[in-house]
Amino acid sequence: MKFPQSGVWSTFSRALVLITLFAFSQLSALAGAQQLTSTPSDLHFGKVVTGQTKTLSVTLTNNGSSSVTVSSVTNAPAFTVSSSSLPVTLAAGQSAQVQITFGPAPVGFTLATIAFASNASNNPLHVQVQGTGVTEWSLISNPSSLAFGNVQMGSSSTLPVVLTNSGTSGITISQDQTVGAAFSFSGLNLPLDLAPGQSFTFSATFTPQSTGPASGALWFSNPINPFVKIPLTGVGTAAGQLAITPATMNFGNVVDGSSASQTGTLTASGASVTISSASSSDSEFSLGGLLFPVTLAAGQSASFTVTFSPQNSGTASGNLSFASNAASAPSATLAGAGIPPYSVSLSWDASSSQVEGYNIYRGGKTGGPYTKIFSLDPNTSYTDNTVAGGNTYFYVTTAVSSTGESAYSNQVQAVIP
Repeated sequence: MKFPQSGVWSTFSRALVLITLFAFSQLSALAGAQQLTSTPSDLHFGKVVTGQTKTLSVTLTNNGSSSVTVSSVTNAPAFTVSSSSLPVTLAAGQSAQVQITFGPAPVGFTLATIAFASNASNNPLHVQVQGTGVTEWSLISNPSSLAFGNVQMGSSSTLPVVLTNSGTSGITISQDQTVGAAFSFSGLNLPLDLAPGQSFTFSATFTPQSTGPASGALWFSNPINPFVKIPLTGVGTAAGQLAITPATMNFGNVVDGSSASQTGTLTASGASVTISSASSSDSEFSLGGLLFPVTLAAGQSASFTVTFSPQNSGTASGNLSFASNAASAPSATLAGAGIPPYSVSLSWDASSSQVEGYNIYRGGKTGGPYTKIFSLDPNTSYTDNTVAGGNTYFYVTTAVSSTGESAYSNQVQAVIP
């Protein structure tokens, strides 16, 4: 039949096409929807020791507008559905839990499908199940869990862990995993073989990444054995503060080959601080008075000594720093100058009388008073090596005979730059 291309028939034709397309769209949507669904649709049992069982649940839901009866189930090898769960009738929108049990007989991985029979539009409903049968493991951990307690930020705490084969046959640890960014372990290289009764010790470390509680775990396993889990806990605490007094040490002028010392103080605040070492950027400045490591409780102080020992003339500067777990790393600025050693050489005319020797006197201002610095020198010269830079000295001598000591000689002056 041939329809006209215009008029009423044309309008009817277009309407018929629209109705047909709408009906087709509705039918497609219904065909794609599942009336009966399972959550989850894939069930993972993980590792289960052969001879033992593990049970998990799935939730069956009726997504349709009429009731659904789940009448029976087709079990898979090693996987069974609880007989008390079925049959079950679900009203529209209703859900019910069904228990599925994994009881591995052989060692190894098993993947299977369980089919639920019902009067739903998508009968049967398939649920994929998987699990791994493993043998009993004789690996034990001592301790079975690790608690690191409070550890300051910037510090770490390390504890030993002992793994022991308590069985009668050898075992191999081939897999490991650390959970928790603040935790790590060292001293364990895999694979590790342990003979019956043999133990192995390694270290676990907690390095807090933030303040507050932290948790994690160490896992050890191999493909045919269950996991050994070692829970880990610790608490990150705020780091203490460390202060140095004085912040600057200036030793002034020090004669080359000699030394000068000053005392400083380290003080902790906020929390305890452990100082592990110290270093000076200039070898002419050395630290003394502390034996590392040094732990200072909050509010506690410790004294130290810095010694400046110039080896050459000229200015010297350095920086004294301390390595610690404090929140900051304070340092002290060091300065000094090495100067050449000074001396004053004296000489005088011999006495015309017979004398036993000469006494040498020195004063700090002209005309005295004077202090005797050497007695009965038989020579007519003397070198004073005890002078210091920046001073002026005044010298006189006397002659000593059997009858007594003469009057002072004329005074001479020596200015030390």
